[in-house]
Amino acid sequence: MPLLQLVYASRPFGYDQATLTAILFDARRCNTRDNITGALICRDDVFLQLLEGPAPAVEAAYARIRKDDRHLEVRELLCRVIADDQRMFGAWAMKDDPATSLIWSREEVADGVPERADAATVLAVFAQLAG
Repeated sequence: MPLLQLVYASRPFGYDQATLTAILFDARRCNTRDNITGALICRDDVFLQLLEGPAPAVEAAYARIRKDDRHLEVRELLCRVIADDQRMFGAWAMKDDPATSLIWSREEVADGVPERADAATVLAVFAQLAG
C-alpha cells in the first residue's frame, strides 16, 4: 500500500523543554496508534517535521498540528507518495533532534529558506538524521 510522506515547518510558540516533551509524548502516542513514523527537528525558532504513513492518518495528523496552538505559521514543504520500504524513520514513532542536524542558520530560517528549498534539500536534512 502506498504511503504519504509529508514535511512541514512551523514556528514554535512558547518553546521550552516541557512543551517539547508534551509534543513528543502526544506524537509518539498518536503515531504508534496510527502507524505513522517520522522525525521532529526542533529549535526555539523552528520545528521541521517529517511524517510518513497511511495517507488518511498522515493527513489527520497534519490537520491536528495545523490547529495546535504550540505551532505558528505551519507551512507544508513536501508531500509525496512513497512505498512502505521507503520510510526514512520506520523504526521511530517520532525521533527527535534538538536541531543538531538542521543545515539552516537562524537567519536563513527567518528569511524563508526552508520554504524555498527543493524536495531533495528538505529530504537531505532528514537523511542526515536517519543516518
